[in-house]
Amino acid sequence: MSTNNQITFVLNDELVNLNFSDQFGETPITTVLNYLRSRPGYAGSKEGCAEGDCGACTVVIGSLSDGQISYTAIDACLVFLPMLHGKQLLTVEHLGNSSHLHPVQSAMVETDGSQCGYCTPGFVMSLLALYKNYNNPSREVINDALTGNLCRCTGYRSIAEAAAISCANDGQDQFTARESDTAKLLASIDSSSIYIDTKKHVYFRPESLAETLDIKKEYPNILVINGATDIALRVTKLKEHLPEILDLGNVAELKEVKESEGAIHIGAGVVLEHMKTLVQDQFPALYDMLAVFGSKQIRELATLGGNIGSASPIGDIPPVLMAYNALIVLVGSDGERVIPMREFITGYRKTQQANDEIIKSVTLPLAEDNCKVQSYKISKRKDLDISTVSGGFSVTLGQDGQVTDVCLAYGGMADQIKRAAKTEAALIGKPWNRDSIEAATNLIDEDFKPISDARAEAEGRTVMARNLLMKFWSDTI
Repeated sequence: MSTNNQITFVLNDELVNLNFSDQFGETPITTVLNYLRSRPGYAGSKEGCAEGDCGACTVVIGSLSDGQISYTAIDACLVFLPMLHGKQLLTVEHLGNSSHLHPVQSAMVETDGSQCGYCTPGFVMSLLALYKNYNNPSREVINDALTGNLCRCTGYRSIAEAAAISCANDGQDQFTARESDTAKLLASIDSSSIYIDTKKHVYFRPESLAETLDIKKEYPNILVINGATDIALRVTKLKEHLPEILDLGNVAELKEVKESEGAIHIGAGVVLEHMKTLVQDQFPALYDMLAVFGSKQIRELATLGGNIGSASPIGDIPPVLMAYNALIVLVGSDGERVIPMREFITGYRKTQQANDEIIKSVTLPLAEDNCKVQSYKISKRKDLDISTVSGGFSVTLGQDGQVTDVCLAYGGMADQIKRAAKTEAALIGKPWNRDSIEAATNLIDEDFKPISDARAEAEGRTVMARNLLMKFWSDTI
């Protein structure tokens, strides 16, 4: 892979080439937000939190596929500049002005949707993505689109009204009129692999799995990102340097989705918003967890492989994958190997993944008719919040109503996602009734010794874990 030190993207309708030379102000770990704020005339995108929680920096990304441009809202504070390569970047400055407002801007004025105005550009860009993707959206869809944007003065009713008023034109606007020309600009960009090598940073963005494995073999300790919604905070909040990065966002093989008899195979590079759609009918417990995962802006960036690979002890998805008995497919220089999700995590942010391996895909087997699966998340807010305690539970019952298999996987109860082994053992062979559950819940205290932190005291976590088991029984009888 030859060094090119350059990325190309479309800023509104202008082709932009950025060269990461020693004299150039930006680096490969400069965020899109910081890049925009450094340019004259691009002060609309704001930094409110620098961690994807407030939505004040929301921008819209246009992606070309099969000749059509799709539009998604993302948090600019979580995106490194090389991730823009081959994309269109739209900001609030591109929508309209005081003499000719975009329909979503006009609706915000009409409904008095802005007061102090600090959050307004982010809301407007979330509305733009909604406008381009939905015609007459339901209130549920509107609320989901706005979950990633916080307002502390206007309130949300007037902004939701602006969404309902404006999103009624089949997405037609000035971007529609120019879409053909924009598509040509995007098609003209060389989408092959990127290799940026400055004196301070090495940044790879390969386009094939083979290239990826070669890089991983040569740089076994390189930092791998697949969405960067977690890793980006090491730059924005901790001010880390991150000298070597392997970005998997352009590897097509990692975005494949296949179905086989009794299972679905989802690539590690599939973003969680798309995954939410994929699993809605056949894996409802996973869908329920994804529906309250972060925000739509974050789910458009975060990937399945990234969430699993981080091995966070408060990760939302791994407990549910354990409940469904999912399989993790790893690939490295020696080929592929398969590890059950229930065995994949070995400690605090540690997994069975070897240094030369990456997560290729996840196999989700369909649950049997006699297997019931549920997911739960306890947090201070329903949306866009970190779990205090989470759970992915499954139980299989025999014809006599007795438990033949059970999985009680908890997040937030230990230094890793962990099953309640003693509690599970106590339930095997027992009838699935309240007496069995009440007896088993006492063993939660032996299975876990949680910590106290800003989210909850240890005793509170233990009570939550017991109550979630009782709720699981109540929801499945």
